[in-house]
Amino acid sequence: MNATRPLVLFVDDDARAGELFERFSRHESFDVRAFRDPIEALNFLRGSGGADRPRVAAVVSDLKMPGMSGLELLQALRAIDTELPFILITGYSTMDDAIEALRLGANDFIKKPYDVETLIETVRGCLRPTGAGPVPASQDGRQRHGMLGDSPAIRAVYRVIEKIADVRVNVMIEGESGTGKELAARAIHNLSHFADKPFIVIDCGALTDTLLESELFGHEKGAFTGATQTKPGLLEVASGGTVFLDEIGNISDAMQVKLLRVVQEQQVTRVGGVRPHDIDVRFVVASNRDLAEMVEAGQFRHDLYHRLNVVRLRMPPLRERREDIPVLAERFVQEFATRYRREVEGFAPEALRQLVEHLWPGNVRELKNLVERLVALADGPRLHLDQPLRGIGPIPLTSVSPGETAIDHDHPTLEELERRYVLKTLERLDGNREQTAQALGINKSTLWRKLQQWGNE
Repeated sequence: MNATRPLVLFVDDDARAGELFERFSRHESFDVRAFRDPIEALNFLRGSGGADRPRVAAVVSDLKMPGMSGLELLQALRAIDTELPFILITGYSTMDDAIEALRLGANDFIKKPYDVETLIETVRGCLRPTGAGPVPASQDGRQRHGMLGDSPAIRAVYRVIEKIADVRVNVMIEGESGTGKELAARAIHNLSHFADKPFIVIDCGALTDTLLESELFGHEKGAFTGATQTKPGLLEVASGGTVFLDEIGNISDAMQVKLLRVVQEQQVTRVGGVRPHDIDVRFVVASNRDLAEMVEAGQFRHDLYHRLNVVRLRMPPLRERREDIPVLAERFVQEFATRYRREVEGFAPEALRQLVEHLWPGNVRELKNLVERLVALADGPRLHLDQPLRGIGPIPLTSVSPGETAIDHDHPTLEELERRYVLKTLERLDGNREQTAQALGINKSTLWRKLQQWGNE
């Protein structure tokens, strides 16, 4: 450990999480010290900066730990140091705790399950002083801004991110499921001069209108049954920073009207309230649907679309950046070999060739899920695809069994083709939705919403 380098404390009672973070941070511009006991970490913090100890530059902490929670650690830390960057690791079920952490002075929070690369990118952003140049990325030249790859398609993404990071404009990110839209949004924030401000992710497709309005705008005490106290919304909490609205194409027309007013005026009025509150938020939104086509079809408001689409960033599907597949596969092997304590070196040459030739309808997320499964089941140093891939590869659009009709025989629209592809995959896997979601590289809730939309729930 170098006393002249920034030191990041990682606090989690799960030893494997600490080992993984330490391993993937080896080539970063900071050192890592992992603690399983939050009280021990707090005692270290109280003595940091002395002659024999490096000064701590940031703290990453899990929320739920025996003896002291992440929130309690944050409160104790703020009594010592009001400026030390703090990142909380939490889950969807504890979102209120994450919001409370931001109010107590946390710089950011990461939701479980998280990518180690995303966490490292968040730490980089918190370490960077306001107004300073970007913190150097990993020494691996194939990685930039928390993303891996050096193909022309992904380099085009890097160029856009670097151009707009410090320009406080709204950004629309489009791309298929699993292409890394959230990673791009986080990179845009972490490269900005306000990277020390909150970056908040909201999955619009996972919340009803009522819940989404309450989460975004907050509510006053007594606004509805169960509103026992006033609660500022996420847009207020994120003021000065960035809000990433994922799957924005799923919000209702009524919610689009309310959001348009907020984007235009940078003011929010809490549910049940009458006084607007000023905010200063950059909106980054994402959708795996073509929002321009939705506008043409009358499914998305054109005025909101143009307010959000100041800069448009397209995340390329994995099939358009095949040369990045070996690099991504290698990184995922390293990650899961460490997590599951497997002596795995990588893919056998033939298996790697098959990966590069695969269509990857679920994109990077599908590749990562596949590597995780293969590493977990590995019984040797080299990974092979024969058994694990059986029955879950892509469905060739024009390759059919006798008596069947190809799913693209009548040149359907992209939306209709997606519907047929999903239903065909579901049928092929005997109606097993978990396996279907895994094969498509999407989560089960997304699959359920699609089936409900198509009347196949």
